[in-house]
Order: sequence, then structure tokens, then C-alpha cells
Amino acid sequence: MAESRLEKLAKAAEVYGERSFDNYAQVRSIAEQIRESFCDYLSEDHQCVFLVPPQGPFMAQNYRSMAYSVAGKGFLPLEPISFGLAVNISGEGDYMRLVLTCRKEGDRMFIMMEDALTFEVDLPMDKEAVKKINEALYNHLNGWFTDRVKQYDEGEYRSGDIGFDIQRIDD
Repeated sequence: MAESRLEKLAKAAEVYGERSFDNYAQVRSIAEQIRESFCDYLSEDHQCVFLVPPQGPFMAQNYRSMAYSVAGKGFLPLEPISFGLAVNISGEGDYMRLVLTCRKEGDRMFIMMEDALTFEVDLPMDKEAVKKINEALYNHLNGWFTDRVKQYDEGEYRSGDIGFDIQRIDD
């Protein structure tokens, strides 16, 4: 007896589900590596980077599966996935959220930060790639502050800039 259309559809959906879970697992692994290594890169003494949702309010804590743009969507979509990194910027309770979006293509992951900076890494991600990402994240954050100070000091503000999500979080 031939397979029904429903059975064929169910098999296609099963393959889709397997790939979407693999995509999520790969992105989650990358996000965890970036969070842990960037925190170590900034300070060996303090927990200073957390995985947070890419949008909305957040606290200084790791949100686990809720840190990803696909959280709460029911059937896990096969699409690029975003997550937030809450980075302590003051040594106190001030955090800046960076949003990263990951897109898997074959054995490579493309990581886009704030709709601009893109990293292309082989999977699994090696220590050299992690080091380059840490340096780029740090330079991006540091550059954001120094550029704003320069604009202020020289009296020239640019418009149309993407603002960062900075908030004080009281413990």
C-alpha cells in the first residue's frame, strides 16, 4: 500500500524538526561558548556576562532556553536565531545588551552582531575563533563609548545611530 500524503507530510515535518533542533543546539552551544569566554576575557574574578533575551526587559542572570529568539514558539522554527549578551560595563550593576544572530550554513556559522559585524566560523568553533570574537566584542563596546565621548568633546553628534540597551540592575 502506498504512503498517504499525510504520512509523507509527517516524514517531511520530522526531518524539518530534526534539523531545527540541530540548528538550535548548534546556536546554543556557540552562545554558551561566547558568554563564558567573553566573561573570562573581561574578568577572571566576576560573573560579568549573561545570556539574556534579545528583546524586552532582562535581569543579570542567565535565561537558559528563554535567552533565544525561538523561545516559546511551540514548533521550533528552522531559521536564524538571536540571543542577547548582557555585559557588565561598570563593575557595578550597569549592563549593556548586545544582540547576536546566528545563521548556520552547512558546517559554518555566521554570527552577526547588532546588524553589522559578522563572523564566519567553522563548526565546531575553535579557540582561535573564540579569541577573535572576544576581541571584536570588546573593541566594539569600547569603541562605542569612546566614539560617543569624542562626539561630545568635539560637539558633533551623529544621528540615526543604533542605540544600545543600557540598564542598571539592582541586586
